[in-house]
Amino acid sequence: MLICITNQTLCTDDFQNRINKIASGKPHAIMLREKELSETDYQELAIKVKEICERHQVDLIINQNIAVADRLGIGAVQVSIDDMRREVEELKKFARVGVSVHSVAQAGEAQSLGADYLIAGHVFPTACKKGLPARGLRFLKEVCDSVDIPVFAIGGISETNYKIALMAGAKGVCIMSEAMITDHPETLAQRFTF
Repeated sequence: MLICITNQTLCTDDFQNRINKIASGKPHAIMLREKELSETDYQELAIKVKEICERHQVDLIINQNIAVADRLGIGAVQVSIDDMRREVEELKKFARVGVSVHSVAQAGEAQSLGADYLIAGHVFPTACKKGLPARGLRFLKEVCDSVDIPVFAIGGISETNYKIALMAGAKGVCIMSEAMITDHPETLAQRFTF
């Protein structure tokens, strides 16, 4: 399963057009990240991206902005382990809650708090995490082996290495840079086969 994560700062063409092309290829989901936006601007963008995702019948995941997800009736959210701890009761209203984890202990805690899936990383070196060493495949395997819920690998994932992450136990992968810069976003989901 492929989750495409947005990042407007990496996108050199029309962002909404790119999202439309990515969605036309039918990835498992598109996660609206956009951490630099105010809540108001994020919500305005989420309305547009939700329309695109609905048109192509692709799930939209709201990153961190649970109030926006609630207002717009979007049932899938991605949060940090800290937010999961703080908002555990509030998050119960969502159909699907993903939690970003960086250790086996966090993975177990997130599962016990009710996470539906985990995103674990960063697995491979990536320009998005300059100066931070990659956690590697052993980390990914340990996380996957420690929980009963699906784990998605993130960080430096590409067409050339994603299958290694699957062999380590990941049920899917997340890509951001590749999704925002590829010349053919409409074929992205087909290039990652599961």
